[in-house]
Amino acid sequence: MCGWYHTSPQRHPRPSHAGQTKARWAVVGAGFTGLAAARQLALNFPDDEIVLVEAQEVGFGTSGRNAGFAIDLPHDIGADDYIGDIATAKTTLKLNVLGQTILRDIVATHGIDCHLSASGKYQAAVAERGVAVLDAYRRGLDKLGQPYEVIEGKDLPSHIGTSFYRKALFTPGTVLVQPSALVKGLADALPSNVTLHEHTPITDVEYGEKIVLAHRGGRITADKLVLANNAFGMRFGFLQRTMLPVFLYASLTRPLTEAEQAQLGGKPFWGVIPADPFGSTLRRTHDNRILVRNSFSFNPDGRPKEQYLSRFAERHRRSFERRFPMLPDVGFDYTWSGSLALSHNHKGFFGQLAPNVYGALCCNGLGITRGTVTGTLLADWLAGKRGDLIDFLLATSGPNKTPPEPFLSMGVNATLWWGQRKAGLES
Repeated sequence: MCGWYHTSPQRHPRPSHAGQTKARWAVVGAGFTGLAAARQLALNFPDDEIVLVEAQEVGFGTSGRNAGFAIDLPHDIGADDYIGDIATAKTTLKLNVLGQTILRDIVATHGIDCHLSASGKYQAAVAERGVAVLDAYRRGLDKLGQPYEVIEGKDLPSHIGTSFYRKALFTPGTVLVQPSALVKGLADALPSNVTLHEHTPITDVEYGEKIVLAHRGGRITADKLVLANNAFGMRFGFLQRTMLPVFLYASLTRPLTEAEQAQLGGKPFWGVIPADPFGSTLRRTHDNRILVRNSFSFNPDGRPKEQYLSRFAERHRRSFERRFPMLPDVGFDYTWSGSLALSHNHKGFFGQLAPNVYGALCCNGLGITRGTVTGTLLADWLAGKRGDLIDFLLATSGPNKTPPEPFLSMGVNATLWWGQRKAGLES
């Protein structure tokens, strides 16, 4: 069960679509990208009807299952200093900050209860290899001119309550949120000319002068289609063999008692990402729970696999016990999986896919900020607006091709296995 979903405010899902509907715009996928695109289309075209369809319930899917980090800084894992080309890094930073700004404004305007906090983030290392990553990233941040604080292991307990780590790099620009609460709130704050239909999985599409989306209960005919469903965009016939549905796994504890909070110490609200990308991500939440996220699987069909949950919950338990030995009796209330749409070259798609079909796809693990900003800017581009950020996104080469099966699964699974093994105590 997804802990973020079950601990976020309840809402009344919008009815699934039924019958025949005609609209100027149809948007598929009501995650961060689709909600942003639908919102901005509605603002740019106030006289047009926008139909937004979601296969599941808003807040239950991928956008409500991430770790809740709205990150501002670029992190190019292919570069020696994790920053790479400085011009690209500056534009990426500008994109991410704009995504944060858009979300802050909507949350403030509509009073969305998602515990949004400008808490920053800690990137923490256990082993020498992880410390070297922090040192390299620090050099990149110097080049980019971005602030940070180096925190030695002996000082970390006053920040995050654990002495497990040797060193951490604190960067102040990250915003932490309760992701399911945020996406639910965004859905309930859509403009009046957006009609949202949940529990409406599309089963067939006809392309042409008009786009016809068919599902079990009816059909939606639109002049223009926007795809905002990440790896599932391949199911619609586009970007075949480019996006990798990789699943991550998380567990959320029960709330800590007052005595346990005192035993833990540290700040009441924080987030830690690992120096090693295969390590553990941690959160202390507004309701005094601890989130542990680690472990990966490659699910080519894009669907979760129940058999992994119990296995990885045990891994979460071991990771928790290593970091928080002062909390021996704290168990997990929830364990769940969530998917990422990754590309081999770490690039996404933005622009036109076919006549009357457009997309913002493949966020590469930055769905909160990147999904929000690309969905918004795609709607602006469709309204005829231009600017340096839109031009940058349009010029991006997009995700590259992956090898055919069975070589793809063999390669990805080997990479995941080796990465998790190499992470060692970072996991």
